[in-house]
Amino acid sequence: MADAVAMEGRPPARAARRPRRSPRRPPGPLAALVVATGTVYTVLALLRLRTFRTSTYDLVIFDQAVRSYSRFGAPIAPVKGVHNGFGADFSILGDHFSPLLAVLAPFYRLHDGPATLLVAQAVLFALAIVPVHRFAARRVGRRAAYAVAAAYALSWPIAEALAFDFHEVAFVPPLSAYLVERWDAGRRGRACVAALLLLLVKEDTGLLLVGFGLYLLTRRGERWAGAAFAAAGLAATWIASRVVIAEFGGDTRYYWAYGRLGADVPDVAAHLAARPWDALAALGTPPEKLLTALLLVAPFLLLPLLSPVTLVAVPMLAERMLADRFENWWAPHYHYNAFVVAVIALATADGASRLRALATRARRAHPARARPGGVRTRSARSGGVWSGGAQSGGARSKGLRSKGAQSQGTRSQGTRSQGARSEGGQFGRAPSERARGGRGRTRSARVGRVWSGFGTPHRVGVLVRRPGALLGVGLLVGAVVQVPFFAFRRLAEPGLYVRDARASAAARAVARVPDGAVVEAANHVGPALTGRARVLLWDGVPRRAAWVVADGDAREFPFPSAAAQRDRIARLLRAGYREVYRSHGYVVLHGDAAAEDRLATGKEVPTHSASPVR
Repeated sequence: MADAVAMEGRPPARAARRPRRSPRRPPGPLAALVVATGTVYTVLALLRLRTFRTSTYDLVIFDQAVRSYSRFGAPIAPVKGVHNGFGADFSILGDHFSPLLAVLAPFYRLHDGPATLLVAQAVLFALAIVPVHRFAARRVGRRAAYAVAAAYALSWPIAEALAFDFHEVAFVPPLSAYLVERWDAGRRGRACVAALLLLLVKEDTGLLLVGFGLYLLTRRGERWAGAAFAAAGLAATWIASRVVIAEFGGDTRYYWAYGRLGADVPDVAAHLAARPWDALAALGTPPEKLLTALLLVAPFLLLPLLSPVTLVAVPMLAERMLADRFENWWAPHYHYNAFVVAVIALATADGASRLRALATRARRAHPARARPGGVRTRSARSGGVWSGGAQSGGARSKGLRSKGAQSQGTRSQGTRSQGARSEGGQFGRAPSERARGGRGRTRSARVGRVWSGFGTPHRVGVLVRRPGALLGVGLLVGAVVQVPFFAFRRLAEPGLYVRDARASAAARAVARVPDGAVVEAANHVGPALTGRARVLLWDGVPRRAAWVVADGDAREFPFPSAAAQRDRIARLLRAGYREVYRSHGYVVLHGDAAAEDRLATGKEVPTHSASPVR
């Protein structure tokens, strides 16, 4: 009866139609954002390669492994095996269980070199924008969703990952965002496919499924699924870390970094059960861990802290923050934070939606604080604009218009949608109001559509009247402010586009090495040689390679100092290696069989003492 009264004399409400599914193809602006972002990422990565800013550890490791896949072999990386004492036939599956890298092998038929990996990583990072935008559009509207996607694209974890060569993390942002977005859209089968693919990225990405299970445990009707995801993630992580890696010749304790808490997982569990406060102490020691955690959410206006979606990232963050060695794990650099940044972006949209709902409820509970005299207008219905954050689905907002403001205090009736559609979830006006063009509304009703409930003044600026604009501006400001402090700032450095004297000297040095040679290369020189030579890392242990490209000026991993590198060069010269080239610190040496024999050490010396970054 109420429906008939509310809609009398009007065409059937559009809200009554069956909700449309998200479009299979992204809209034009979204596609343009993806292409532009991927282009910038690619340019940054390739320019770093050209100017000798990439490194043998880790780019050459992945290059050698994927090249082996492209030749239908096991993912062998001699540079990793020799340097770490595992042997020249070492498979990287014994280091990290990352079989999904094999999907990149066909591209090596188009271009056999590390540039292929860098372009693939740039594209994968950019593709995560699509599920991030779709999820955000259901929470905060299509326009504001572009700001969420842009905040992800400019985020410092992505910048730092791009500035540190290539890693398997390239697959995680698109897959993790797709997992959460598809589940939220009701496409459970596709979400499960994304979950299975995540398990093939790295041995510990099962922790993302554990987090996803924790998130589902907060949702009614999905707790059994949450328990299943959490259990599957834990089981997969244990099997990959303790069984599969050992089967491929790896050391299952190589990356154990929790000695203060225990010798293994059961020991840590028993320790934390008896002394749970030690976990809090570990999370804050050193304080840099807290800084990294703050930096993850601060550019997103702290909104992820309001959303249970953040639970998806918690187990993987805890894995790094509880560690007491490998300081690279918790630093705001390298690639580790890119494992969770897409989830943080999704949580931003969900947190904004929940904050809007809280503000709307507060205004309804205290109408006198929202507008003078306690007048309640149909603007109370504005909760439907940002209301769906806690639920899934893409239904339109459904509202029942009252017959008119017949008296003060009359409230318009409405039902809340399960999730604002991308078209219908724009901030500011609900779809029905946009169709009416705002006719018949009082000024107080127009101003009333404010993201407030906190005593917002009657006359406010356009940003406050339109909370979508406020959210968008805030996110964009947060994203832009961080740029000068992280890797994207290098796009403004002239040296990125034109080789300086040292980079030019490095290019001339690698040109002296013949194709197919076995060469020990300084860390930043190896990527320029790996496409046409068998590269080993130049370190403190003689490898008896016929060619050596060394650097005596700038410290290179894994040497402790440039002085140690110069001592190493002098030793090679005393052994009979002949200097072929020297300029700006770079030295190319060539040795005959006699010189190589004089360097024989009897056996390779493992260099496990070098802190692994991967």
